[in-house]
Parts: sequence; C-alpha cells; structure tokens
Amino acid sequence: MLGERIRKLRKQKKMTLEALAGDALTKGMLSLIENNKAKPSMESLTYIAQQLGVEVTDLLEEISSQELREILEKAEKIYNQEPEEANDQYKQLISLIEPYAGRLANGYESARLLDIYSRSLYYEKKDGWHELVNKAAQIYDQMNLTSRRASLGVFRSVDKFFAHDYTESLNIHLSERRKIEATHAYIDPMTRLSLDYHEAALYFAVGDTDSATRVMNEALNFSKENRIFYLIDDLYRLAAGYAMMSKNIEKKAYYMKKLKQYEEFADDMNSKWFCELIHIDSLISEKHEYAKAIKWTDKILESDEKPGSYQAYFLIEKGRALYNLGHFSEALHCLEQVSIPSYIHHPFDLSIFYIADSYKALCYLEQNDLKAAIQFAEMAIKNFESLPDTSFKEFCLATYQKVKLKRQAEE
Repeated sequence: MLGERIRKLRKQKKMTLEALAGDALTKGMLSLIENNKAKPSMESLTYIAQQLGVEVTDLLEEISSQELREILEKAEKIYNQEPEEANDQYKQLISLIEPYAGRLANGYESARLLDIYSRSLYYEKKDGWHELVNKAAQIYDQMNLTSRRASLGVFRSVDKFFAHDYTESLNIHLSERRKIEATHAYIDPMTRLSLDYHEAALYFAVGDTDSATRVMNEALNFSKENRIFYLIDDLYRLAAGYAMMSKNIEKKAYYMKKLKQYEEFADDMNSKWFCELIHIDSLISEKHEYAKAIKWTDKILESDEKPGSYQAYFLIEKGRALYNLGHFSEALHCLEQVSIPSYIHHPFDLSIFYIADSYKALCYLEQNDLKAAIQFAEMAIKNFESLPDTSFKEFCLATYQKVKLKRQAEE
C-alpha cells in the first residue's frame, strides 16, 4: 500500500514525521496518509517524494526502485559466491526473491531478479522457471541488454544439454540466436564469442564436425582480428579435444602449442592440466611409451599442485597405460577410483569416462573373468550408443567384439 511504502522509506532514511511533513503538510495529515486513511493529492505526493529523495513512481509502484536495488544487491552477492563458500545458495535465492516475483514488471532490476530466480528454481528442480525466463528475456529485449539476453538463450539450451538431448539443445540454441540477431542491432564481441563457442560445442555434440569446425574457426579468426581473447582457451581446448578424438596428430600438436602459450601468458591452471592430459594421451596412443606415461601421471597426482577436476582424467590415463603394460590388477584398481562428476555432459568428456569401462572389460578378460568382462563391455556399448562416432567409440565397439568372440569360443 502507498502509506506503508512512504512509512518504510521514511524510516529507512531515519526521518521523523515532522521532518517529512516539513512546511507543506501537517504531522497529523502525514500520519493519516501513512496509515492509508487519507489519500494525498498529486501535489502532496510530489512533495513527499522530493522530501524522501525518490521519484513519484517509486511511491506509486508496488516495489520501489530503491527496494528492488537492495534485493538485487543481496541476490547478486549470494548468486556470485565462490563454490567453496556456497551453502544452499539457490534455496536462499528462492526465499529472497519469491515474495516479490509476482510483482516484478519492468526495468533492469526486475529482469535480473527474474533471471536469477528462474535459474535457482531450475537448479532446485522446481517448476515454473520457463515462464520466468520468458519474462526476463522480454524485458532484456525491450532494454536492448544483449549480453544478458544471450546468456538466457544459452541457459535455455543448457536444460536439454544436461539431459543429453544434444539435438534439441542445438535447435534451441540456434533458434535463440536467430531471435537475438533479429532483435538486437548490435551484438558486442564477447557475446558473439560466447554464442559461437556454445554453438560449436553443440555441433560437435551431435556429430556435425563440419559445422562445428566452421563456427569454431570463425570464432578464432574473429578473436584474433579484434584482439579479444575472451573464451580463447575454451575454444582451443574444444579444438584440441576434437583433434584427440579424431586422431589428428598435426592439429592436436598445433592447438596444444596454442594452449601452452595461453597458459604461460595467463598463468591458467585449467589450460595447464588440459595440456598435461593431452601430452599423456600422446605418450599412450601415439608413442606407446606406457612407463613414461605412468611416471608422468604419478608426478602430477603426487604433486602439491593438485589437478582438481582433472584428477579423474589422469587416473583413467594411468589405468590405460597400466593395462598396456600388462599390469591388469593395478589398472583395475586405478580405474575403479574413477566416477563421472555430475557436471560432465559433453560427449567428448563422457567418451573419456566411458572408455574406462572398456579398459575394465579388457582387464577382466585378461584375468579370465569373462562374466565381469561382458558386464563392462556391454555397459560401455550402452553408454556410447547415443554419442557421435569417434575413435573412442570405435575402441569401445572393438573391445565389445573381442569380449563377445571370447564368450562364443567358450560356449
């Protein structure tokens, strides 16, 4: 109610009734207005707004701009917490924004709160987030806030990506991009690179390597021409990952060199561990230097600089090398420590994890445990079924055929 908003703002500014009433109003009249027992004229309302230092619209709206800014400030602080500091952050955000959600109408604060609220509902697996995303996107479009609007477009496609429905995820992304390009006359370079990166990653996910390579190269060239290095490391990792999957040694070496340069320039640990992973893969897949690969992997796993999210990848590589040296029990011990992190969804990453089951099958086969070998070979086949064709998928199929032939021979 109007009176309650006036009283709340007065108390926030630590003003008495007398101070707010000033010379234009009586204390009694102002008290009636605050208790919604009297309706101020537009002249009195303008005077009250001036005294409070706000716009008249702030008093007439259900939520004042100042109140919205305060809520958004709290929401951004919770939303942008570091992962190690976050504690039920999405639940906190829902509790904070939910009382105001139905009254958020126009303006940046409303759009951003709807944006954060919809994401929080999504991550807490609650209904209603689609409608809120639509509302936030509409306001962003009206205000020509291209980067925010594009971020929502990516978020919409990520829903299907997390469900491993890569084709639908790509369709949503392309549709969102067309809408953004039709509505926004200018797309800033960083937003364009973000759209390009996600588009290339999704094309790779559905197995359309020609389109993926085209978009990826266009993004890399655009980045170089404009000297904008936003997402350049992600683009290089994507390119190197595809080169590894397709066994393109020349391209893999080229993008490894680029990533090493970026790592040295930016002191980026993510690029460092990725380069180490690609190097170890080369020792195993190309040079067949298995003992050297194990020694290199152990050095990383035992160092003070922990590889963090890359640890599981290094364990898989060590398991592969141990298998090729004939140390089957040790390989199994290593591979059994691996589990797929909840944030892994791209087929390139999933392929690396799924191949671990094929190596388990081969280890059990060498140990004459045919039952376990069949179990893991079939598990790998099932997991790879919906993924695009890669050298990893070919290895999985070859492993399955090897185990299958062994079973037939013993029947």
